[in-house]
Amino acid sequence: MCSWCYGFSPTFQKVLEELPSEIKIVYVQGGLAPHSSAPMQNNMKIMLQNTWKQIEQQVGVKFNHNFWTQCQPRRSTYLACQASIAARIQNKEAQMIQAIQESYYLKAENPSDRNTLELAAKNISLDSEKFKIDLESPKTIELFNKDLYLRNTLGVNSFPSLVLKCKDTYSPIKIQYNNEQAVLKEINDLIKKS
Repeated sequence: MCSWCYGFSPTFQKVLEELPSEIKIVYVQGGLAPHSSAPMQNNMKIMLQNTWKQIEQQVGVKFNHNFWTQCQPRRSTYLACQASIAARIQNKEAQMIQAIQESYYLKAENPSDRNTLELAAKNISLDSEKFKIDLESPKTIELFNKDLYLRNTLGVNSFPSLVLKCKDTYSPIKIQYNNEQAVLKEINDLIKKS
């Protein structure tokens, strides 16, 4: 549910297509905002609307700004993180992340709502009943807490973040929103050094 992650997604897809085959991608859910049913405060709405406009100008991705009038925004991202993990259990985490971003940023659907996440799961052909059970299951909560622990252990405090593990060394990769070649060069240089 991070708008900058959405902004980085086209470049990240290009990076994925050119990564060396020995690199395994591990998605780590960052959390961002705990469960809440409270409407988003106006100052947060204004800040996020301005962020969306900045990302459009800087990166070139499009947002459906109708979200702000069609939905009741909440600062609540944990359920979307859990949805990604529930999809991980069915080996479709990357597809779920993309489906959540499309629901939120292009279709103006609220990703803090369970029904939006269930529809996204259906759209990527997950076992819908299993997804509904897994969404808030103890196993999913445990995996989510492990992700939060790993994020903290790695010192990741901004989104998006890329970290490359070579042997036992973790190296942050600079996010270049419109330059997949620079990201790939940094990754390949780190691999050569290890």
